[in-house]
Amino acid sequence: MGRKPPHLSDIEAARYPPPPPPTFHAPQPRLWFPWLVPLIFLANIAMFVYTMYLNDCPAYLNQDACLFSQYLGRFSFQPFRENPLLGPAIRTLRVQGALEKDLVVDQNEVWRFFSCMFLHAGVVHLLANMFSLLFIGVRLEKEFGFLKIGVLYILSGFGGSLMSILDLQQSGTSHTVSVGASGALFGLLGAMLSELLTNWSIYANKVLCNMQYWKTWNVSLRTNFNATCLLQCAALTSLLIIIGLNLAVGFLPHVDNSAHIGGFLAGFFLGFILLMRPQYGYVNRKYIPPGYDIKRKSKYKFYQYFFLVVSLIILLVGFAYGLATLYIGKPQEKFSFLQSYPR
Repeated sequence: MGRKPPHLSDIEAARYPPPPPPTFHAPQPRLWFPWLVPLIFLANIAMFVYTMYLNDCPAYLNQDACLFSQYLGRFSFQPFRENPLLGPAIRTLRVQGALEKDLVVDQNEVWRFFSCMFLHAGVVHLLANMFSLLFIGVRLEKEFGFLKIGVLYILSGFGGSLMSILDLQQSGTSHTVSVGASGALFGLLGAMLSELLTNWSIYANKVLCNMQYWKTWNVSLRTNFNATCLLQCAALTSLLIIIGLNLAVGFLPHVDNSAHIGGFLAGFFLGFILLMRPQYGYVNRKYIPPGYDIKRKSKYKFYQYFFLVVSLIILLVGFAYGLATLYIGKPQEKFSFLQSYPR
């Protein structure tokens, strides 16, 4: 009697288009809660207060010779002629763990490589370092986490201490102590520089993406390579100026610039190892919905792997060479644990 009506599934198929493919959004990198850097800050403050307590200037000198003795008592500072930075005597720093070549090399007190990072020569020295620690360290810990920044801080400080001892040994200077967190802080600066270099393409892509976004809103921007390079070069130049100014301070009298340079170099190479970011557009497999076909990028670029391997080799060779220069050739009785016994 008439045409047969189409099947229900045919009607539904004609009325409703096929569903779009599933969409997903990779989660944004989360920021870490910074607790390690503030803890290091408090440890340095507490260590300085304890050092001043042990120093007890009025017990060794005339009370009138100690600075602010009437207000601070045993916490008063040494005379300006002895310590112009408002701090303790050298004897106290040496007891507390200051870096000294004779004690580290001849007496095998290797713990001084690390203990000196938590000692400071005076209030001026302490405030300058702690301001830099909070300004640089908190930002890095938020982005990369406490573990990476903790390893970076300790190994950079060790690199600064090692370079300082090597410089003292080469100059033949004895009974000179070195204290301060400057080596570790310069390591953080060096890591910021290498982080910018190894993640250069990531920042370039982010800048271009932001420019394209504003262009869709009819904002007049030139989205080209020159504009991107200009922004990144400006950030790099600013960082280099900050590093240069800090290194220039090391040429002042009584400043251990060798520790600054050693810490900076150690941190610079550690940054290529610890602070690599996945390349722009990388998505972890666990964030891709089932059945969704996507061309995944490798997590890191080739040049990032290259920098990592080269930096790791340089660090291992540098640390090994420095320690070998200090300790190889010493009499065997200095290392009782290396003596051979009859079997």
